[in-house]
Amino acid sequence: MINEVIVKEISKNYDDRGFLAELFRADELDFKPAMSYASFTNPGVIRGPHEHVAQSDCFVFLGPGSFALHLWDRRANSSTNGEKMEIIVGENNPTLVIVPPGVVHGYKCISEIPALSLNFPDKLYRGEGKKEEVDEIRWEKDPESPYKIS
Repeated sequence: MINEVIVKEISKNYDDRGFLAELFRADELDFKPAMSYASFTNPGVIRGPHEHVAQSDCFVFLGPGSFALHLWDRRANSSTNGEKMEIIVGENNPTLVIVPPGVVHGYKCISEIPALSLNFPDKLYRGEGKKEEVDEIRWEKDPESPYKIS
């Protein structure tokens, strides 16, 4: 595990109507989302890797589909600096993952069908009124990047 990355298994409660899953509870996680978005990713497609300077991401992977989620700790003062982790998340392993600033992250759709991810970051994209610079270091655009997802 990478220090300060939170990985929480999500339970799907099934009945004859389908399923219900609690994604987030303020009494369980000390995290305050500022916005949310959904992303549908086609099979074999990679998103990232990138990192944030100030933003934490709160991803939810429920399905349909599955991802290989990759994380690298770049934080100089972290006890897990330099460590990498990979988790299979999604339909067969519904999971919430909170990624703090300075942790490079990205994922690849590994299922034969498109996969759904939700994100509840704690900062607004481009700030209030979308007037600020984007808080991202886009490692996927750097051909010399040590952070690769294959």
